[in-house]
Amino acid sequence: MTTHSLFKLGILWGAIVVGLIDASEPRKEADFNFGWRFSLSEQSGLERPDLDDSSWRSIRLPHDWSVEAAFDRERGDGATGYLPGGIGWYRKHFVIPTEEESKLHLVYFDGVYNNAEVWINGEKLGFHPYGYTPFWYDLTPYLRKDGSENILALRVDRSRFVDSRWYPGSGIYRNVKLLTLDRLHVPVWGTYVTTPAVTRTSATVVIEIKVKNDYAQPSQVQVSTGLIDPSGRRVSHQSSSLTLPGDKEGLCIQRFSVPLPQLWDLDHPGLYQAVTTISTDAGVNDVATTPFGIRSIRFDANEGFFLNDVNLKIKGVCLHHDGGLVGAAVPAGVWRRRLAELKEAGCNAIRLSHNPASEEFLNLCDEMGFLVQNEFFDEWDNPKDKRLNKWETKIDYITRGYGEHFQEWAERDLKATMLRDRNHPSVFQWSIGNEIEWTYPAYAKATGFFDMDWKGNYFWSTPPNPPEVIRKLVREGESTAKYSMAKTAAKLAAWTREMDQTRPVILNSILPSASYESGVADVLDILGFSYRRVMYDYGHRYYPTKVIMGTENLPQWHEWKAIMERPFISGTFLWTGIDYMGEARGGWPKKGTDSGLLDLAGFRKPAYHMLKSLWNDAPHVYLATQLLEKSPYRVDEIDGAVVERKPGAWEHALWVWPKTNEHWNYEPKAETVVEVLSNCESVELTLNGRSLGTKHLKDFADHIFKWALPYEAGTLVAKGVKQGKTVSTQLETSGVPARVELTADRNELNADGYEVVHVVAQLVDAEGNPARVENRLIRFTVDGDVRILGVDNGAIDSVQDYQANQVTTDQGRCLLLIQANRKASIVRVMAQVEGLSSLPLSIESK
Repeated sequence: MTTHSLFKLGILWGAIVVGLIDASEPRKEADFNFGWRFSLSEQSGLERPDLDDSSWRSIRLPHDWSVEAAFDRERGDGATGYLPGGIGWYRKHFVIPTEEESKLHLVYFDGVYNNAEVWINGEKLGFHPYGYTPFWYDLTPYLRKDGSENILALRVDRSRFVDSRWYPGSGIYRNVKLLTLDRLHVPVWGTYVTTPAVTRTSATVVIEIKVKNDYAQPSQVQVSTGLIDPSGRRVSHQSSSLTLPGDKEGLCIQRFSVPLPQLWDLDHPGLYQAVTTISTDAGVNDVATTPFGIRSIRFDANEGFFLNDVNLKIKGVCLHHDGGLVGAAVPAGVWRRRLAELKEAGCNAIRLSHNPASEEFLNLCDEMGFLVQNEFFDEWDNPKDKRLNKWETKIDYITRGYGEHFQEWAERDLKATMLRDRNHPSVFQWSIGNEIEWTYPAYAKATGFFDMDWKGNYFWSTPPNPPEVIRKLVREGESTAKYSMAKTAAKLAAWTREMDQTRPVILNSILPSASYESGVADVLDILGFSYRRVMYDYGHRYYPTKVIMGTENLPQWHEWKAIMERPFISGTFLWTGIDYMGEARGGWPKKGTDSGLLDLAGFRKPAYHMLKSLWNDAPHVYLATQLLEKSPYRVDEIDGAVVERKPGAWEHALWVWPKTNEHWNYEPKAETVVEVLSNCESVELTLNGRSLGTKHLKDFADHIFKWALPYEAGTLVAKGVKQGKTVSTQLETSGVPARVELTADRNELNADGYEVVHVVAQLVDAEGNPARVENRLIRFTVDGDVRILGVDNGAIDSVQDYQANQVTTDQGRCLLLIQANRKASIVRVMAQVEGLSSLPLSIESK
């Protein structure tokens, strides 16, 4: 069953357990994703209800029209992944049941990218420019209540196809719901749960409940809330009375004591439910269920981060919102697979880069035990150059983004995000912005980093100007600028604290030395450092009471080493957890950014294994090879050790790892380097049963075991030992591909229209060894009531169509993604490669 379905059933089930309502639902949250029509058209006036749309495409949501297109370097741009934009129209026909005509009907959009205009029956409801924030409209006054058809229409304008620094997608790419409510009800986002006192033995839970009376007459309201623990047991209950005048809203605050709470933490993310019933003497009017977690968070300027009073390091990654071949319309099952992979690596936190994520994504983080930094904006007062990532160098229509709307919409978008998200226990930080300093000229100039006479390297140098000089130059520059970053930061921080004071306010700072001196840091609880690990000691020395942490860092050992050596650094968010589309900047056919631990298809990369060895206590061994001449190493002529060509280069390694191979196939006697990424104390390497020596981790400053040897076909085995436990891995020389091996991450799925199956096709030789050095075109055929969402090989430079049933492999493998429809069937998957055999794969959809 999907997260979608479980949550909806949980609302009703929880209320029934408490004994507050019978099995009928006073509140309905209908799935509004099915039965839409779509047209990619520049034509105006398509919102008219008399328009014949029978020729439009029938689609279901979530939907991203850009990812359906071919990659195109002429009609697209590297900043947004070489996929086109355009203007799209959506229409949905629906009827309100006669028995519900007296109720309120609200349509809720979790995200539409972007510049969305919405109409119902030809009446305009509004305009929503930001593509990442939720919004809703009351349809009630405009609905046809005689049993005839209503028409909901949206115009989505993404004609500015380079309006972002990464791939944003196009269209109604998140879920849509139709809410049917009594006129006496808890409004959208009308509950707010906090846990002001938490110990292992008891917890205090406070719930603020808004109640809205849309009847003309006053009402005496009973507000009853029951708390359900993660095991389904009722643990507390409160009732309150509230008198509401007609057409007014009131607030009820209830306080609960929970003995022996099941605390939400990373390993046991238990979720409670607060089931609130709104009733009068005439009966039940509304039931609203609020999932929440009981947990405490605390940051200390000297000791770092504490969850439930336990000190731990934040092992985080940054994630953009695209899911590879599905673009921005990412099914929950795709995120679940990707998050599970990151969890296995030891990752415990996600930074949303650089915008709010979907409600579905946060639900998964609540359930799976991830901390989340919820980030609001990438642009403030001044726009960024989408192609160059810094200040805007010229005005270009197609690159104009949210900065055009920030002055008018920032407060509404920030508060809407917080109202939706502040009950999620996973959310532990509110980030008001990302690398904003670039857009204020005074900041870059004041630091001295970019002065024409400066000879240092920004990444590895502390500020050339002392604090007092930076302070003077920033304030002089801001005094004549149209906008002040410090004033805008103060405004955003104040809005954030107005909505929630239980979580710290943070900003990801690319020039922290300027933010300290301008007053920006003064309005923050935490200053996040972006690629500035060399400034950790600087920040702690000059500003010892201000909490700092890494919020955008390189996926390298030297970054984690710097954090482990400093208790006052809470942790990091690495750039990135997963490769993402966009930010390619003219590198065709490279369509994205390959700094992830996982690639675009969700396959593991070498950096994944490095971080897994750093972030876990359990022993781990990963084996990779490369020709010596193509590696960053050489063999020392004196002692035969494998050493860096440039000594100490590992300490300045950036985003992307040197190319290595997960195979053992070279020309006879070719000079090779074998690398082992491991947290074991020692590793022994053997080739065809012969030991090539045991080496020790303490002897490798770069945390990589290395051997140099002439290639010889056969079996290469790395065996590691850690605290008496032995683990091993091996690479086998493969022959020519003989067949295609299909594997799936599940063998059954619910026929609910949402669940997905990831099918991996791997070329193998006659012995069943992965054949990773040859690539072939694979054509998939799928029988059964499912749909193919797309194919991918994970390569950042593959510009093959995603929306297809065929793809050429990379490293001999590729991914097919299948999604259930809503009829039960037996699904049969076949892979066809010229000259090779393949057994079919069966999946039951039920």
